[in-house]
Amino acid sequence: MTADRTGAGSPSATLALLWGPSNEASRRKGPARSVTVAQVVDAALALADEQGLTALTMRAVAERVGISTMSVYTYVPGKPELLDLMVDALYARMERRSWDASESWRERVSTLAEENRMLLLQHPWMTEVAALSRPPLGPGLMAKYEHELAAFDDTALSDVDTDSALSWVLGFVQAHCRAAHDARRATTDTAISDAEWWEANQPILARAFDPERYPRAVRVGAAAGEAQGSAWSEERAWEFGLARTLDGLAVLIEGR
Repeated sequence: MTADRTGAGSPSATLALLWGPSNEASRRKGPARSVTVAQVVDAALALADEQGLTALTMRAVAERVGISTMSVYTYVPGKPELLDLMVDALYARMERRSWDASESWRERVSTLAEENRMLLLQHPWMTEVAALSRPPLGPGLMAKYEHELAAFDDTALSDVDTDSALSWVLGFVQAHCRAAHDARRATTDTAISDAEWWEANQPILARAFDPERYPRAVRVGAAAGEAQGSAWSEERAWEFGLARTLDGLAVLIEGR
């Protein structure tokens, strides 16, 4: 079974759809088509956002746009190619403000990290499919890549280091958002919040966590739990992780 991730379909089919003529009617022969590829992609995006990837089937997409399951394959050859189109469409729709020359590289990179975080939090399924190593090579990705590389323009990094620095930042964002989605899913699946879960288990934890046997774990865990209200705080993890990611880049950039 093909994995649900970008780059898993036919490269030639995906590239033809991503970069082909925008006017579909001009390049297709036969009877007039009732919908467009863009409408198929929009229907798939709505389905994935509402119900997750498990609900994203070619049959379900076909029903959304009002055509038969067999017909939808004349627009997109399969789910792998559809995922590429979906991800590239979202990349194309990202808001990209012009970088301000007065901003530091750190401010610009922080902004691009926030832009990507917003995208992944709005579309949770993307953390499961948007592979950094095999992205959809469409106009959306290229516009995103061009924009984000420009955030490093005054850093004097080599081209290779610039690409690596950007990938490192995006990797952090993706890992953080995946953890955030997992935490939210746990709340949804159990119908209780993290704070409620910890409170309910406090009597057991008090007996199990011996401060003499686990002095560091008890001390640090108690401090973190009191400060964050739970064992893990999404905002605290984001702020701390992004700051440390930028600190790491500063060693490379400002040491030149």
